[in-house]
Amino acid sequence: MTDPRLVAGVDCSTQATKVVVCDANTGEVLREGRAPHPDATQVDPAEWWKAWSIASDGLLDGVSALSVAGQQHGMVLLDGAGAVVHPAVLWNDTSSADATTSLVAELGGPEAWAAATGSVPVPSFTVTKLRWVQGAAPDAAASAEAVALPHDWLTHQLAADRSGIADLTTDRGDASGTGWWSPTTNEYRPDLVELAFGRSLQLPRVAGPAEIVGQTATGISLAAGTGDNMAAALGLDLQPGDVAVSLGTSGTAFATSTVPTTDPSGFVAGFADATGGYLPLVCTLNAARVLSATAQLLGMDLAELDEAALTSPGSNGLVMLPYLDGERTPDLPHSTGLIYGLTRTTAQPATMARAAVEGMLCGLADAVDALRAQSLPVHRVLLLGGAARSRAVQALAPALLGAPVVLPEPAEYVALGAARQAAWAVSGSVPTWEVAMSKPEPSVLSDEAADQIRTRYAAVLKGTRPLLAGS
Repeated sequence: MTDPRLVAGVDCSTQATKVVVCDANTGEVLREGRAPHPDATQVDPAEWWKAWSIASDGLLDGVSALSVAGQQHGMVLLDGAGAVVHPAVLWNDTSSADATTSLVAELGGPEAWAAATGSVPVPSFTVTKLRWVQGAAPDAAASAEAVALPHDWLTHQLAADRSGIADLTTDRGDASGTGWWSPTTNEYRPDLVELAFGRSLQLPRVAGPAEIVGQTATGISLAAGTGDNMAAALGLDLQPGDVAVSLGTSGTAFATSTVPTTDPSGFVAGFADATGGYLPLVCTLNAARVLSATAQLLGMDLAELDEAALTSPGSNGLVMLPYLDGERTPDLPHSTGLIYGLTRTTAQPATMARAAVEGMLCGLADAVDALRAQSLPVHRVLLLGGAARSRAVQALAPALLGAPVVLPEPAEYVALGAARQAAWAVSGSVPTWEVAMSKPEPSVLSDEAADQIRTRYAAVLKGTRPLLAGS
């Protein structure tokens, strides 16, 4: 028997599947589970199902509703029977970099894409992966009859009252990251699928934010689900003037908006959110792993790196462009990391540690500025993710990001946002769940010093961009 007081949220992320069971009225987490995913940029979706089965084992007794939030952009190709015909190509797979260049040009350039879908495709977007798979895996492409996103696929697998591909569903938030759905018109652009893939494909129906789209075999209602960033915004209960800056595997900066955004520069993706509004977002490929890679380089653990960066008097002109895995924003998919300003004075572990933290934060500061350029107010920054626990990051962030910083207490905000959506779907109203906040370390950087750091970072990027673009 289900209990209307219990709802579940699922985060099918790049690294793991996480499940939380919450009190629908308060958001209190009563049970939780986790299981890892393979460390790869192309993954058999069966691995997600395996992780879901492990993570949810023993957690769902009494749960009335469930929602799945999934990593955005991943391409899941299905045949007419609903079978997967190619490993899912994830957001952080940059194989489609060359396909992206040609695809953007064929529609008429960045301005045309921004007008059509609110975003300019980069290699993470699903539409570019459709173009890539035609050449890279022609047999799989020929077998494909439908394309779905990770959250679409997992929701479909959970629904006992569906089969094949006819009843696939998605939501506005996740659909807005494909490159073939317009947040402005709330409609698909099938012509963009055909432009990328050469023919049409079955696309999931876009469900409403609070819609029930099916039931599991045990009678749990399935909410529409959404993309991971949209769920995080719902879990954090972002308010006007709030910008969330997440420092996980990737770095993101996003805010809610009542109107759609279009940025022809491609810096800001004009996504929809999970509530019927909009979620302008900037994503970088490199965030927390910049710190772990630098620690490894210096022979330190993360705590030692953090202490060195915090106690260093500064970076003394040493600049790190932290594009260790290529970069999405700025659009430099073939780039590598770069260190500029190395002298006998700056060739010190503490200086290098400080430069790593500054470089990571400068990339996110550019992201926050790009949101400001879309006329979004930035009254405070909610700093979250693994690297937000760094004392050095906390102490440098307010001046570099140009706004007061607060720290949401560590929690699975994507899974919590999915659970909150599930509670909304069964009750008919969005529940009010408290988000606990704490204060960061005291700031150690003046505004003048922050301006100098960002000016140097921008100058090094501008001067080396031709080299990075061809790396």
